[in-house]
Amino acid sequence: MGLMQLPQWLARFNRHVTNPIQRMWAGWAPTMGILEHIGRRSGKHYRTPLTVFSTADGVAVLLTYGPDRDWLKNLTAAGGGTMRRYGRTFPVTEPQVMSRDEASAHVTGMMRPVFARLPFESAVLLRRG
Repeated sequence: MGLMQLPQWLARFNRHVTNPIQRMWAGWAPTMGILEHIGRRSGKHYRTPLTVFSTADGVAVLLTYGPDRDWLKNLTAAGGGTMRRYGRTFPVTEPQVMSRDEASAHVTGMMRPVFARLPFESAVLLRRG
């Protein structure tokens, strides 16, 4: 299976349709998290559901639509944000974009082999603040 990036129209659809539904449960699901961040231009607060895996010092987020994401730009501009997982919230900082293969070396626990096989090219590591 080749590496892929989901189409941009799907990113737009998810932002307006799927994300509001996922936010109801994403803070509790095993590979889901909700990133809370502030718009770099608007100053608006956003809550973005993401596919998240644990690392030794934070989380790895799959970039299913590639690295050109508003949430990543907002997080970088603000110097961090907040991640909600398993019903708990913690600050995240220092976003580092890298290949999925590089990032998989940081993923901990039984999800590492799953992460390493997912058909996406890139990920971002976030350090727990």
